[in-house]
Amino acid sequence: MAERVQNWIDGYLRAWRSNAPDDIRELFTEDAVYYTAPFREPWRGVDDIVEQWLVRKDEPGDASFTWKQVGEDGDRAFVQGETVYADTTFSNLWVIDFASDGRAAAFTEWWMDQSAG
Repeated sequence: MAERVQNWIDGYLRAWRSNAPDDIRELFTEDAVYYTAPFREPWRGVDDIVEQWLVRKDEPGDASFTWKQVGEDGDRAFVQGETVYADTTFSNLWVIDFASDGRAAAFTEWWMDQSAG
């Protein structure tokens, strides 16, 4: 599982830095769901995920990201991360549900603004 998580996050960081639709598309199954907040409707399907990602994109170099895998349960991985921008830092918790081909069938990202404490 650790290698699958590493490969997926490497792809996520590549997509984050490039904002290339094909890089984003490679991460998710056709019918994937992407949850961005606990009570918000998820993005549904890879086309919606690509579209919504690009609406909210960061510019390359705007932030750095560090992470570690903190758990797994079958095809589900749990990742703790930290995203550092020039003016704020976010703590992240990701849940990735993998399809058999290594793409995400479901992705949940929770983030907390460290300056809000």
